[in-house]
Amino acid sequence: MYLLCPLMSQDARMHLNRQGFQMAERRRGDDLEGALLDAAWIELTNKGYSGLTMEGVAESAGTSRPVIARRWSGKAELAVAALRRKMAEYPLDVPDRGDLRTELLEFLDRASLRAIGIAAAFSLLSNEYFSDAQSGPKALHEALTRGELEVENEILRRAVARQEVRSSALEPPVSTLLGDLFRHHAIMNFAPPSEDLRRAWVDAIILPLARAEPSH
Repeated sequence: MYLLCPLMSQDARMHLNRQGFQMAERRRGDDLEGALLDAAWIELTNKGYSGLTMEGVAESAGTSRPVIARRWSGKAELAVAALRRKMAEYPLDVPDRGDLRTELLEFLDRASLRAIGIAAAFSLLSNEYFSDAQSGPKALHEALTRGELEVENEILRRAVARQEVRSSALEPPVSTLLGDLFRHHAIMNFAPPSEDLRRAWVDAIILPLARAEPSH
């Protein structure tokens, strides 16, 4: 993105814009797509979903609207793609720490960092977004939950192998509850839960449920 000084002459601005467009034209494949998604994320962060436009992203990336339209059918699809790219910067994978509680708390720590990093995504939770994207709710849910279930399941599988919890912990609702609690809090509050609340979820809810005798 070029930051054009208000005092810069019109000719100078046109020259920089031409340079940006030429650079964008030389980009191909993953490089071009990455530049477009980065520009879309900046637009989403600065203006929210209502202020996101294909034209604005094209201008920020130094390219043209048809280049974007060839990849994404509209701004709803573009916004979710930008969200997926941003979320990849905040991996949720938790290594084997030898203790379920430690691993669950680390998972929540990582999820909290991701929630802060993608705060702009909450502007997608608007009527405008859902009216723009016919499959919006599903696509947005998949984007927001990307990687969560796999990480939670792997943590619980290790705990079962260590005989910390019963195998029934691998089934819903226990296996999905922590992610559901986190997601609900983040969406309703536009912020991750506090450290104290995260510890309460693990100590008072998840661990007792995972260790409980299955009901018959």
